[in-house]
Amino acid sequence: MSTPSVSIEQLSKRYRIGAHRADYATLRERIAGMFRFREATPETRDIWALRDINFEIAQGEALGLIGHNGAGKSTLLKILSRITEPTEGRAVLHGRVASLLEVGTGFHPELTGRENIFLNGAILGMTRAEIRRNFDAIVAFAEIDKFLDTPVKRYSSGMYVRLAFAVAAHLTPEILLIDEVLAVGDVEFQRRCLGRMNEVARSGRTVVFVSHNLSSIERLCTRVALISQGKLARLGSPREVVSYYLSDRTDAFGSNDLRDFPDRQGTGRARIVGIDLLSREGARIDVVPFRTSFAIRLRYECAERVAAPYVGLSILNPHNERIFLTNTLEGGLTIEAIEGKGHCDCVLAQPNFLPGIYYLEAWITDETRGAFADHLRMIGKFEIVVGEEMEENLASLTIPDRGNVWLDAEWSLQRE
Repeated sequence: MSTPSVSIEQLSKRYRIGAHRADYATLRERIAGMFRFREATPETRDIWALRDINFEIAQGEALGLIGHNGAGKSTLLKILSRITEPTEGRAVLHGRVASLLEVGTGFHPELTGRENIFLNGAILGMTRAEIRRNFDAIVAFAEIDKFLDTPVKRYSSGMYVRLAFAVAAHLTPEILLIDEVLAVGDVEFQRRCLGRMNEVARSGRTVVFVSHNLSSIERLCTRVALISQGKLARLGSPREVVSYYLSDRTDAFGSNDLRDFPDRQGTGRARIVGIDLLSREGARIDVVPFRTSFAIRLRYECAERVAAPYVGLSILNPHNERIFLTNTLEGGLTIEAIEGKGHCDCVLAQPNFLPGIYYLEAWITDETRGAFADHLRMIGKFEIVVGEEMEENLASLTIPDRGNVWLDAEWSLQRE
């Protein structure tokens, strides 16, 4: 039996929240401190980001890691990358490791793109000859040839991630670790990245890929691990684990309360606390007849006044892919500020989504901070169904791989 590329045994990682770290002090300050009243020590508590993780990754395997934000996926990759050490257990890796965990990791902002390719390659353990051999391919993949001699501090986030991925993927590591950084790039770049990762896996090297894009996970990976609350909840084929993950998510229209929804990001100055799907008459529903108008109500609470926000939402398919996006800015609604409690309604008139299961993504921007105030994804599960008048068309409307949208199309034929 061949040696696994990665072996994870009883792996756990603990963080201590609220622990006071002693500052460096001069002798004079230490003596003076002996005569001061001691402040109460802040209460500390332990958070286990990972707990008793056990599995192996075979050589040449592409493993996907999925789970909620805060589940422990990125912590696991940081341990595999030797950025942080486990509290208990161990991770044994056989081969050279290249990791792409955050945009710009391993880059020096004052150095040019050319200089950073050599610097990053050296950090990854490559020789100068190896870097030179792959240099042209890296530049071509990253599409930065015009900016090669420009300091990377002047690069956009998209240029940063293109260069970082190109270096990590072209310098022949035995193990490639990729976090959710590909979300920065455009669609074409993501397609090329997935193609490159496929090439890496087919060449006998190992890929560990973290993503919220479940469609990409299913296309690229041979196995998927679901991490939930720091534990390994499921390990198996992509279709099996992704289906389990989706079926295990809370039906937000059933509970209607999002105050304790765990998978969220933002400053917290405003929070989306509830979501309702409403019929044309204003009644709460969780099923929408095909091509029937409905409304989505987002209820919010503000910890403080938020100036010039905008509210947005997306319709997602079960693979966490956006098929529709809208926001108050595009809709012509200017919001001067929000505070206290309130709600925002979005009416979708005669939507053309095909019958099936859909989810919502919702957010409130915090423009003064240049970030989200709150951002929730894969919430509000609902279903589009076919009414009795179109029952005979149900089979054709639900053909696999048909997509998610219906458009009225007119055909004609002319013989010449």
